[in-house]
Amino acid sequence: MKMTAWSVSGIGEIIPGDQLGDIIVDACRAEPNGPLLNGDVLVVTQKIVSKAEGRLVAIDPDDPVSHKQLVEDEAVRIVRRRGDLIITETKHGFICANSGIDLSNVERGFAALLPIDSDRSARRIRDIINAKLGVEVGIIVSDTFGRPWRNGLTDVAIGVAGIAGVVDLRGTPDALGRMMHVTEVCVADELASTGELVMGKSSGIPVAIIRGVDPTWLRDSAMSEIVRPAQEDLFR
Repeated sequence: MKMTAWSVSGIGEIIPGDQLGDIIVDACRAEPNGPLLNGDVLVVTQKIVSKAEGRLVAIDPDDPVSHKQLVEDEAVRIVRRRGDLIITETKHGFICANSGIDLSNVERGFAALLPIDSDRSARRIRDIINAKLGVEVGIIVSDTFGRPWRNGLTDVAIGVAGIAGVVDLRGTPDALGRMMHVTEVCVADELASTGELVMGKSSGIPVAIIRGVDPTWLRDSAMSEIVRPAQEDLFR
């Protein structure tokens, strides 16, 4: 398998009410970003989805902890507290820092909340691209998460459409012919982090294209494939 990934240039500042699907279509009609092909996967950052959907809340720009009440309002459970850091479970089922609320790459005096339904957001972008360009693509809405027991951040999927969340390899042989019993690969997270590598954290580029994914990954899916049910989680 050979995959290529590149960032999408030319997408300007997103404001509430913008239709991301239309903006991405316009940016990807021709080189250097496009044209898009059947089977391409687009990684779209949560920040521009939240901005377009009006998920911005005013905060006191001079108070560094003024957004902490929002963190609790957006949480269904406080998992841990340490100093100013709060680990929460969100309404989406995500375990993350500060309920996913972000102040970076947002105008001073505002905080960005997670989209209400990132799967729905991804489907809307996918459907507009299909309607206007006639291509079938996968969409991943990505966000930056920390990970237990490991330093550093990585981007993961928080919304998917037209691309598998998890590929189940159980019951298939490994390279030596032995049957795999537990291997389930979260390809949506791996593609999200691939997209982040070509976008960068401070370049202001919010969309990436990945070409050459396994065509069997291109199917209907949802975040319910990825978020582990509480009864199966050994650490809750």
